[in-house]
Amino acid sequence: MRVLITGIHGTVGSELRKLLESQGHLVTGWDRSRVGIERYQEMEDFVRLVHPDYLFHLAIASRPTGKPDESWKVNYDWTSELAWICRMLSVRFVFTSTVMVFSDLARGPFTPESMPDAVSGYGYEKRMSEVRVRYQNPDSLIVRLGWQIGETSGSNNMLDFLENKQKEEGCVRASTKWLPACSFLPDTAAALLKLAFDGNSGIFLADSNRRWSFYQIAQALSVRNQNRWKVAATEDFFYDQRMIDSRTELPPLEERLPELKIR
Repeated sequence: MRVLITGIHGTVGSELRKLLESQGHLVTGWDRSRVGIERYQEMEDFVRLVHPDYLFHLAIASRPTGKPDESWKVNYDWTSELAWICRMLSVRFVFTSTVMVFSDLARGPFTPESMPDAVSGYGYEKRMSEVRVRYQNPDSLIVRLGWQIGETSGSNNMLDFLENKQKEEGCVRASTKWLPACSFLPDTAAALLKLAFDGNSGIFLADSNRRWSFYQIAQALSVRNQNRWKVAATEDFFYDQRMIDSRTELPPLEERLPELKIR
């Protein structure tokens, strides 16, 4: 298979590329410095040149350049054009969205039938992008992801958050009342690939957390990393952010993080 990935150097993109290449697929990354995202014909020509079977659109506006409305252009406009190009060229389009399409006021756990309600920021842009993708390319696959957990810090995953909070505040304040949507990166990549290669379309949810609070998860991760972070329990954030979708095959969080079960 030939696969084109936007955001190939990002948190999920790096893991997805590793998995695809381990299976013998030909992977190409989208280089925004060479192929602009505001010139339609340039984008279409590039997709024609690569001639992929699948386009995984993972990129977000993670490195702002200061252009006006850059976040909207990256998260919405570019997504819309890619969905249309893939439709015209018969390329399977896979778009990663986020649990943040639900606001902090929404009541989880969420299912594929739950109505997104984010009205501002990144969650709103992704919410609007989902609507646009389904309009531009009804056969697209949209997968909502939660917080990603890596094996090491350095790729904008949960471990980076823990590390930064420890450095900034001397501890990690973690709510016992917040059940975050989250999964380990290898599981996320494997789920994305299976959903895409099985020919699915529509909206799917990818979450490994069945019942654990952020405090429990942070504590378990600290234990795994030789008690690297001091985790302090709080009750200042009440939110059930879990996503439930029986169609998506991700192992429960405790299988990847057995330290959860012994605490």
